Amino acid sequence: MHVPVLADAVLAWLNVQPGGTYVDCTVGAGGHASLIAARLTQGRLIGLDRDPSAIALAREQLRHYPFVTLLHRNYGDLRRVLAELDIVQVDGILIDAGVSSMQIDDPARGFSFQATGPLDMRMDSTGQTSAADYLARVSEEELARTLRTYGDIGPARRIAAAIVRRRLKGTLQTTHDLGEAVGEGLGLVRRRPEEVRTVFQAIRIAVNEEYRWLEEGLEQAIDALAPGGRIVAIAFHSGEDRIVKNRFRAAARPVREYAPDGRLQRERPARLRVLTPKPVMPDKDETRANPRAHSAKLRAAERTA
Repeated sequence: MHVPVLADAVLAWLNVQPGGTYVDCTVGAGGHASLIAARLTQGRLIGLDRDPSAIALAREQLRHYPFVTLLHRNYGDLRRVLAELDIVQVDGILIDAGVSSMQIDDPARGFSFQATGPLDMRMDSTGQTSAADYLARVSEEELARTLRTYGDIGPARRIAAAIVRRRLKGTLQTTHDLGEAVGEGLGLVRRRPEEVRTVFQAIRIAVNEEYRWLEEGLEQAIDALAPGGRIVAIAFHSGEDRIVKNRFRAAARPVREYAPDGRLQRERPARLRVLTPKPVMPDKDETRANPRAHSAKLRAAERTA
């Protein structure tokens, strides 16, 4: 089992109660879910994941817990999932955003630039659009925009042009080819540029519509919380963390509705209380034991009455 990131902090900020109802929106191999389930005595845990292979692993990991329900679903569909399960409100929700270690570690999934594999990158392997499909049809302008927006890449236009050139020549077939294209776009032939990592990140985010679903999932999660219920979100890069921070801040402000003539009609109270003004990050011991945890940022908030 892969080591869950910020495990102690997740449990502390979720404030897991023995009889509560919780949702792990990104159950993965079941690391965080196992820790939550172990604290429940008569409660309920719902585990969701876009990746059917993750659900299979989690099912094995959590097989000893009878009060766990695992579903192959996108957390952007949380409202519908809870309605199908006749659950009105929950006491805690965890979202561990981004790609998982087990997805990166499998070359056949195409997420890693460190091993040669197909240009896949689908979090949901039953989905229709792969990285190869995306790169086969995207325009140079749109690809450059994707690289800038999702990867904060400065020379996005040069890299996009190199990727498209390879596509036209028929030499864009594998993750290795994509990495080579990045080097070509920067005029580097002897070493792998730092931009390779962020190019893979940007294309993965675009293929899986990660930001869209994170926005949807956060909004539906806030709505699903019972008063006093908590939401914990872990992000691994600035784009994800920005979405979490801004969504929490927006929900922590009252909403004023005005008439056309400018008069205040009503004020809806804040839905959240932010518990972590600054993100919680792993300490040196955790990053030493699990280097992939070094960029993790946890934010937590509590539903108001």
